[in-house]
Amino acid sequence: MDIPILIVGGGPTGLLLAHMLTKLGVKSLIIERYPTRLAAPKAHALSPRSLELCRQFDLDVNEIRNIGTNRDDAYWVNFVTSLTGQYVGSLPYERMDAEVLEQTPTMIHNIPQPRFEEFVASCLVQDGVVEVWKNHSFVSCKQIDDRVVTVVENRGNKSLYNICSRHVVACDGAKSRVRQTLGIECEGESSYETMMTIHFNANLREVVGNQVGMLHWIMDPEVSGFIIGYDLDGNQVLICNFDSKKHPVESWDAVHCRSVLTAAIGKSIPFDVLSWRPWVLSRKVAESYYKGNVFLAGDAAHSFPPTGGLGLNSGLADVHNLAYKLAAIHQGHGGTSLHEAYQNERRHVALVNSQQSVKNGKQIFGLLKTLGTTDTNLATAKENLYRRITDPTTRSEVLKGVEHQREHFDNLGLHIGYVYGDTEIPASASLYTASYRAGARLPHAWLSKPPSSHLTSLPAISNTYVRELSGAALSEKQYSTLDLLSFDSFTLIFSSTFAAHWSALFSELRLRLAKSNARTLKINTAILGQDFNLIPGARANEWVMGMQLEHGAAVLVRPDQHILNCYGAGTKVDEVLEGLLGHLGV
Repeated sequence: MDIPILIVGGGPTGLLLAHMLTKLGVKSLIIERYPTRLAAPKAHALSPRSLELCRQFDLDVNEIRNIGTNRDDAYWVNFVTSLTGQYVGSLPYERMDAEVLEQTPTMIHNIPQPRFEEFVASCLVQDGVVEVWKNHSFVSCKQIDDRVVTVVENRGNKSLYNICSRHVVACDGAKSRVRQTLGIECEGESSYETMMTIHFNANLREVVGNQVGMLHWIMDPEVSGFIIGYDLDGNQVLICNFDSKKHPVESWDAVHCRSVLTAAIGKSIPFDVLSWRPWVLSRKVAESYYKGNVFLAGDAAHSFPPTGGLGLNSGLADVHNLAYKLAAIHQGHGGTSLHEAYQNERRHVALVNSQQSVKNGKQIFGLLKTLGTTDTNLATAKENLYRRITDPTTRSEVLKGVEHQREHFDNLGLHIGYVYGDTEIPASASLYTASYRAGARLPHAWLSKPPSSHLTSLPAISNTYVRELSGAALSEKQYSTLDLLSFDSFTLIFSSTFAAHWSALFSELRLRLAKSNARTLKINTAILGQDFNLIPGARANEWVMGMQLEHGAAVLVRPDQHILNCYGAGTKVDEVLEGLLGHLGV
């Protein structure tokens, strides 16, 4: 069989990449090792950036937001001895305040990973282009000239067959067989703690009462973990740290899981244990993201602790970056230098996110030490906990420990603030300042109406779930500057005041492109005052000033919504053409 792109792994990154490639006009095939996906929820949050890129590729974020945990239930992180025990403190879970909509059109949303996978898979079915071959496993691959021959096993009948493709993208998880076959090593630490994920079904709404939240950190040393409240009426997960010497993995059974869950809840209530799965807290980033025409993405390229919720979202951003590059190569206006560009841009982001995840984990375990719950004697550990959260001389230190977790639960800067080309480690995961330079995501501002139809045609964003917003405020939060950017085009943004210069340059640019190796490249113009206008106010003024549009500048944005270059008034067409062709490697 011959296919342009073979995707190994039918998880969220593989499914999303297949959808994106379909929209970009490139055919792909997914092979998935297992006949069915793991039912237990893993990741639980789609970051603002993940939702932005879903929207760009026609995945309805309004529909996604109707699936999963509602904002009211997910707003808080609670620190408690148990769900029915003593309350220690609370922090907001990520940025779900109305003000964050000035920085992103799509605030974070909590949705179980399996539900998101089902949503994207259903969209693939509607697309009617991509096949997903389940129970088919990657065995090996070998590049011959510019083609990759992959050996695949049909696990049903144990037969082997070959698939020939121009590219292979490995989305086959942290234990990636593709990565192992390529001989790509990982940097990072192999283990920190042994963890257990227990998936259970229980009605916790009456248990928590008004103390709802997305995460409930259980401080009791018998549990030492957190409950993810995907659905307080039913679907829950407990992730806990355990001593593998006291309780070896093979000794865990439904009875022991029930004991741990009952301790976490604080009283006996009806619940069903659905599954339990051990794993090791670790941080790994592949030393290379590609070899020849074979790429790594998602957990195959990087895996890190769940403390911060950065893993899934990093993977989705990987394929958003990679999709337009692969499409450029397949459509004849991209060169192999885009392989290296993918690695250079995405690997640093993974290093930053992995280090932040480890930092978050160390801080939360530092809090447990503050509470004295790490004592090897369970009775002593419990005594330490209850004494330190009630004794006025130690309670202030406990509250400081809770406050020090704030960055752990606010990663806005990492979600939308990364700049391709930067090599610095951000001072804070939380701090986001809009950047208007090459490599940055085009900053968000609200449009007064839908952009011109030659740019995009997207449904209005519904922010009615933010109940504190008035009807008038909601009507001003429906379309974003990100909606100016089509997934298959570069976009040149400038002001109508300087349209004479930039429109003439654009016309010449298109003529020059038609005679170049990038003749199939699509490029649009988005003209302020003609194709779009902003909702008046301080944010609009900041956006126009940051873009320098009032001074005659223009900004060229890539298909993945990141700025390629900024050009001053008087820029010549040669400079723009050189920047485009240099980026594409043709």
